[in-house]
Amino acid sequence: MAANSNPFPRQAHARTDQATPRPAGEALLDRIGNTPLLPLDALTRDLSTIHLLGKAEWYNPGGSIKDRAAASIITEARRTGKLAPGKILLDSTSGNTGIAYAMLGAALGFPVTLCVPENVSPERKRILQAYGANIIYTDPGEGSDGAIKIARQLAANHPDLYFYADQYSNEANWRAHYRSTANEIWEQTKGRITHFVSILGTTGTFVGTTRRLKELNPHIHCISLQPDAAFHGIEGAKHLPSAIVPHIYDASLADANLEISTEAAHEMARRLAREQGLLVGVSSAAAVVGSLQVAECLKKNQPATIVTILCDSGDKYLSERFWDEG
Repeated sequence: MAANSNPFPRQAHARTDQATPRPAGEALLDRIGNTPLLPLDALTRDLSTIHLLGKAEWYNPGGSIKDRAAASIITEARRTGKLAPGKILLDSTSGNTGIAYAMLGAALGFPVTLCVPENVSPERKRILQAYGANIIYTDPGEGSDGAIKIARQLAANHPDLYFYADQYSNEANWRAHYRSTANEIWEQTKGRITHFVSILGTTGTFVGTTRRLKELNPHIHCISLQPDAAFHGIEGAKHLPSAIVPHIYDASLADANLEISTEAAHEMARRLAREQGLLVGVSSAAAVVGSLQVAECLKKNQPATIVTILCDSGDKYLSERFWDEG
């Protein structure tokens, strides 16, 4: 795939005898997106008019929704020449975007340096190391904001060495979801979606998906979620009142904003595994908690199709102690 082509094609085209095989690294981009929408029926047995659906983003090759943003950022940077041969892709990450960068860097042949809080899960550290990324661990007490500060310093001190992807400010982040995530949800629900619920991290998923869904149907209610405290255990999520607010965030888009506790997210992760057979990450579980809160606030017998994002699977969190609780 050429560097200026869409990283989210509707479908893979069948090869003909005359087709030239594409480089494996380029073809990897074609596997991003078009993830399934899974019914979460076990959670809504007492809410007969509610259809709750989760978009299973672990089907992406890097295992999370962050593949979409990373592919969009990289494709745009290659197209414009910002990620030219000899440049190192640099960014801060709490894990999943870094995994996507590292995967695509290995496949497409460019080096990747990542600033990562020291306290991210061991599984994420091992995956980043497996892809060969250069990892700079930052103060765990400062969380993702500390990693952002270090990445900014490196980019400012060595502008000729790095392409600073800056996922929190890069417009290609939210545009990935405007182009792909929202349209997939619309098509998969046949336009019946009434509510969209998403956890805030870089905010790209919520911003891009909401902008497009509101264009398709301005009556869709879009609800953002965030942790209920500055010190929380929902990895990848931001408590915006106490954090560096991403430049791409648009607070005017949300019809409502809900706060989710770490304990509720942990409990839901266990529940989804044991009642629904879905092993999901903590932010995915938090998104389901928020979706159920939305469902329970609707009028009795009000029909609704609620869609949320299951950002990643639980395999990156298996070392966490909460699995042994409850």
